[in-house]
Amino acid sequence: MRDRLLQILLLASLMWLSWLLMMLVHETGHLIGAKLTGGTVQRVIWHPLVISRTDVHPNPHRVIEVWAGAVLGSAIPLAIAALVSLSRLRVAYLLWFVAGFCLIANGAYIGVGAFDPVGDAEELVSLGVSRWVLLGFGVVAFGAGLWIWHRGGERLGFGRDRKAVVASHAWGVFVACVLVTLFGMLFGNRGS
Repeated sequence: MRDRLLQILLLASLMWLSWLLMMLVHETGHLIGAKLTGGTVQRVIWHPLVISRTDVHPNPHRVIEVWAGAVLGSAIPLAIAALVSLSRLRVAYLLWFVAGFCLIANGAYIGVGAFDPVGDAEELVSLGVSRWVLLGFGVVAFGAGLWIWHRGGERLGFGRDRKAVVASHAWGVFVACVLVTLFGMLFGNRGS
């Protein structure tokens, strides 16, 4: 029973933390894209209780800035997970989970936008980006995220070769989740 409760604590905390970090790194991608192309960021909305967004005006290279959200929002977590893995830290699998989540979320967001464009996908379509390109990005990113999750499942207590959830990791992720949520509640921008 204790093992199951630790697994639930770890997974619930990790999912919520991944959601918050995915929104933060996605908006960071927009911010970097805007800055690199001469755009002016008016505001970044990031708060645990709202869907994030970045307002850029003027935005001289909208296609690059909009794509940067999903592309860098997927690539940055992958790079961080890879660097942590190279350092052989035992918590690397947790960062791979976050990276997988970011790929799945960004892939679904852009990929589904090929059929029902909203948000960034709607803007990309209005800027002339082919729906096939959106679908291609979505399939590749979503598939890569699922593959990463599948490869790390045993450390989360899943699969034939599952391992016991490490209690300190479960509690550490829970504490990180609470801290990031509190940070967002206190200092995040909910917009108007």
